[in-house]
Amino acid sequence: MTLVNVLEAKTNLSKLLQMLEEGKEDVVVIARNGKPIANLTLMSAQSRTPHFIGCREGLYDIPNDIDADNDEIAELFGA
Repeated sequence: MTLVNVLEAKTNLSKLLQMLEEGKEDVVVIARNGKPIANLTLMSAQSRTPHFIGCREGLYDIPNDIDADNDEIAELFGA
């Protein structure tokens, strides 16, 4: 664990991320006025999996007339 202040974290963010990626640190604690306020850690591999448009296909029923009121809605917003 490494403790850094906010200014140091902002200045050295790339270096701190590299330390995490290389396994030199498992967590970087960011502090303001000496008080810890946030942890910087690597995301799990599962969390880093990108989500693609359409990945939920078939989970929702979308009515055929979903766009039927688009003109009225646009008018309400002044378009």
